Amino acid sequence: MRRQRSLPTLTEHAYFCLPESVGWYQNDAAHTVDRQEGALNNFSIHFIVSGKGYLVSEHEQHTLQSGDAFLYFPLQRQRYYSSTDEPWDVRWVHFYGSKVKDYLLERGLHRSHLWSIRQPKPLEQALHDLLVEAEENTFFQLTKLSTLTYAVIAEFVNQAVPLSTNKNQETTDRIVQLLPQLQQEACKPFELDYWARQAGVSTYYFCKLFKKVTQMTPMTFITLSRLQMSKQWLLEKSDLTVRQIALDAGYPSTSYFNKKFLEQEGMTPMEYRELYWNK
Repeated sequence: MRRQRSLPTLTEHAYFCLPESVGWYQNDAAHTVDRQEGALNNFSIHFIVSGKGYLVSEHEQHTLQSGDAFLYFPLQRQRYYSSTDEPWDVRWVHFYGSKVKDYLLERGLHRSHLWSIRQPKPLEQALHDLLVEAEENTFFQLTKLSTLTYAVIAEFVNQAVPLSTNKNQETTDRIVQLLPQLQQEACKPFELDYWARQAGVSTYYFCKLFKKVTQMTPMTFITLSRLQMSKQWLLEKSDLTVRQIALDAGYPSTSYFNKKFLEQEGMTPMEYRELYWNK
């Protein structure tokens, strides 16, 4: 199955990025691309949802599977194709923009064609949303098209790690699966050893993998989750004092709670409550 939509390339526009084409190839064993250097003047991101395929780079063949992705810059040589015995389900977008190259270069995305996506679902959803918009409205709503294209790029930039460093996907997946439970129980005393055991790794490796997956330490994640809950309670539970909310959020010390809240939000809990109550 093939779903794809090509769009006109605008030489003059006010947007950071726009799609040239977007698509979804599923169970297509015949999918193969071989473009010479200089043939295509746009960027492209391909994300493998399932199945298997191959990318050829400088006479070396690389195997790509679920959760892997590849990125091409404009005018680069491109050669990739689906496995015939396990055809890939691949979502993709070609895009352009005068400042896109600098944005990607600053973040080191020129270092490789081959990447692995830490949390695949957001990127898959972003590509899906862009395809649906292109199918339904073509280029009639450029602002929305640009926004959805940027969402794809941002998810890729934030989630991509070089494929060669993706050594323990199973353990990484366990960290991802633990995140909702960790957030739900964030207001309880945080025990690093317990959560490392849940992931089946040492505390050192848990912290290393956690930062790889979320771009933050476990304690930063806990702090943000606690503050998120406390902000909700400050607005919804008018009968609770700041001290009680601090206790419920896992902070026996109200002064320390106030300090962490101020550092993150730029105001005290009471100032936050009064600001939104007066709206």
